[in-house]
Amino acid sequence: MLATDMEINMEKITQEITAIERFANTLPEKIIGLGVRTVIAAVLLFAGVKLIKLVRKVAKKSLERANAETGLMQFIDGIVKMGLYGLLVLVIAGNFGVDATSIVALAGSVGVTIGLALQGSLSNIAGGMLILISKPFKVGDYIMENAFGNEGTVKEIGILYTRLETFDGKMVVLPNGGLANNSITNATYTYMRRMDLRFGIAYEADIAKAKSILMDIMENDADVLQNEPKQAFVSNLADSSVELALRCFCENARYWDLRWRLLENVKLSFDAEGIKIPYPQMELYMHNEG
Repeated sequence: MLATDMEINMEKITQEITAIERFANTLPEKIIGLGVRTVIAAVLLFAGVKLIKLVRKVAKKSLERANAETGLMQFIDGIVKMGLYGLLVLVIAGNFGVDATSIVALAGSVGVTIGLALQGSLSNIAGGMLILISKPFKVGDYIMENAFGNEGTVKEIGILYTRLETFDGKMVVLPNGGLANNSITNATYTYMRRMDLRFGIAYEADIAKAKSILMDIMENDADVLQNEPKQAFVSNLADSSVELALRCFCENARYWDLRWRLLENVKLSFDAEGIKIPYPQMELYMHNEG
């Protein structure tokens, strides 16, 4: 029995030594093979990145020739970039002997799990597609998102987010899902925009004279569209003042410059003509009971 056990142990040791020798003999070949595959992967990565950039460039030129909107081009570019880089990863993995079918199956199962965890992101993708289809705004428009009061010029409509540049140079990033499901005011939908300004004057001031001043200011400003309606009227009788309103139209690009200039000119003209802009005030009456 002892001799038999020793023979079995010696046989196992011999087999293990043979396996080690076989592995050692094939190790240089495996190292060389891995090195070759690594070099090929590096070449594929370099060439793939260059090819993806070329494809994106050609796609962009084609969309430009088709007069596609900037937002649509940005959205399609994002989809193409994501898809091509995913394909490149599959090709490089296949170079190392990984079965592409297994990767796709694994990616599908992982995608379902991630999709359930990232429902908001999927909602943003759907929202981006809805924005591009319904076109409530486009790149270059000035919009006001009414849910949270964000506003600015649309700079990019991406796969997940829309980026706005505010008037003071800040960047606001808004989820496409929220934009698609909330009300939006597009201030540049047409080429012109209405200007509404309000001013309070004293109750003893000459209303007709103040309205005439407002009309003169509008008629003498080059940025006011003279072929559109211009109005000066009493809008409210407040506690401490009579509120006058000025209403006119201008081109979208000139809106803010015109607004600031009209405010300044009205103040200067009222001061020059002696029309008082009152402060809020309260009158107190003391009754002497003695």
